[in-house]
Amino acid sequence: MAKLVLAFIVVSAFLLVSAKKSDDVTELQIGVKYKPETCDIQAHKGDKIKVHYRGKLTDGTVFDSSYERGTPFEFTLGGGQVIKGWDQGLLGMCVGEKRKLKIPSKMGYGDRGSPPKIPGKVSSCFSALFFPKNISKEKEKEKWKTEKDWSNFYHLYVCTLIMPFLYHLF
Repeated sequence: MAKLVLAFIVVSAFLLVSAKKSDDVTELQIGVKYKPETCDIQAHKGDKIKVHYRGKLTDGTVFDSSYERGTPFEFTLGGGQVIKGWDQGLLGMCVGEKRKLKIPSKMGYGDRGSPPKIPGKVSSCFSALFFPKNISKEKEKEKWKTEKDWSNFYHLYVCTLIMPFLYHLF
């Protein structure tokens, strides 16, 4: 009887480890964690955008974070400057929107990975927050003249500047 119980425990442990490995993502998954009420600016292919992000392996290990550097990452969407999962997963994102991307290996770092932090053939997860791009002080003053614009100000700046700061603290 003891051998049977021991065998059951060994098999259960093996299945748990296998389940953890099968946690890998096979297709791009896009989860919207926050979306502003209004979406005045969306990300389109060819747009130069800025995002704050935190990249994790599926086991939760953080391998990169713009939050730690204190500077959003800037790139041209759809231009092949980033992994395919980003080029596709951030399309249509609104300024102030927060998404969680689960990216399969084939759309991420592939068979080779990005040593030493990202092994090959693994999926990755990113939380990303889209920032406004280069609003000059003069345009900013003009933009917030009406009461409706103050509502937009809240969504554009509070949700994109203050919320990431608070998110970073907790």
